[in-house]
Amino acid sequence: MAGNTEPLSPRAKLAVTAGKAAAAVSRAAGRGSGSVIGGRVALKLDPDLLGRLAQHLDVILVSATNGKTTTTRLIAEALRAAGPVVSNALGANMPAGITSALAGGSDAKFGVIEVDEKYLAGVARDTTPKAIALLNLSRDQLDRAAETRMMAEHWREGLSGSKAVVIANADDPLVVWAASSSANVVWVAAGQAWKDDAWSCPSCGGVMQRPGDDWFCGQCGFRRPAPSWALNGDYVLDPHGSAWPIHLQLPGRANKANAATSAAVAAVFGVPPQVALERMYQVQAVAGRYDVVTFQNRELRLLLAKNPAGWLETFSLIDPPPTPVILSVNARGADGTDTSWLWDVDYTQLAGHPIFVLGDRKLDLAVRLEVAGLDFRVCETLDEAVQYAPPGRIEVIANYTAFQDLRRRVGN
Repeated sequence: MAGNTEPLSPRAKLAVTAGKAAAAVSRAAGRGSGSVIGGRVALKLDPDLLGRLAQHLDVILVSATNGKTTTTRLIAEALRAAGPVVSNALGANMPAGITSALAGGSDAKFGVIEVDEKYLAGVARDTTPKAIALLNLSRDQLDRAAETRMMAEHWREGLSGSKAVVIANADDPLVVWAASSSANVVWVAAGQAWKDDAWSCPSCGGVMQRPGDDWFCGQCGFRRPAPSWALNGDYVLDPHGSAWPIHLQLPGRANKANAATSAAVAAVFGVPPQVALERMYQVQAVAGRYDVVTFQNRELRLLLAKNPAGWLETFSLIDPPPTPVILSVNARGADGTDTSWLWDVDYTQLAGHPIFVLGDRKLDLAVRLEVAGLDFRVCETLDEAVQYAPPGRIEVIANYTAFQDLRRRVGN
């Protein structure tokens, strides 16, 4: 199924070499992986490089508000059963980071690429994907991202006419609206815990009816499509009605949903569900997420939550009270500088947990917890929070840059 394999032009080769050199300099200077700066340099020298690097690959794009890094990793593991894979495994998901990742995969058969929601249409245009996985859409980075209905419209327009097989979550009305412009859609019943961004119909604006697990618009008839794949407890149901057990080292229902979608993607490329799901068991952590680390003679589990939907899923993962919980929130560029989303999170679910608060915006979070009627302690550092935490494993929940700060502090 792979496309044209004509060799890279001299200009493209120069761009790849220069990009790798820039990335190496960045790494040597201690400024991270260098993938973004390397990709930017390469694209400056050859603006069409992303398309050139993708031309010999079966490309799979993964986009969503939550879960795209983990799902990208699960799909990549599953597809390795059918051939070598190149992937942006560290989550650099804009064109520069994607270009850097593909530049390192000249022998690969599959390119499994996580894509930021805003860039999905453009990356799809450049890479001519064979498959596109759409997981969910919810509010995120309020200062940067469009309102969710506008994002769904952007996807819908961008994917119209695409020849890709679109694997989409039938339980998210915004995703269904976006995917419905595509000619070839595989629907997966992956669930939707967070519904606060999908009460109005994306098609006509009417009020969405939600009896049980179903949904439909009472005004225009837009409704949940019949899924051919489904998550059912600890099993994936395939289109033939067979139930395949999900065995993951990653916790929580959301990751089972990610595995169900990943199995549906793998099947497009001929990897059977049993093989795909067995391979997914290899994934223990994803870019530090879910890692359990030892710090100051205490066990800490590191959990990432970037927006209300993500926090809701994360609360369902943590050990019950009186397990201590550390919460850390920043509002830097990569997080979004608007923290008003904190008011959409139901922090009363943390009642009974000793809570410790840190991060650049610890006072914003403290006000939110005060209003929720919770007991908490504001701390200046992770070290201080761990020192005050009562015995037992500590659950640490942080948004994006706060999570990176914590990983650096614990040496992860």
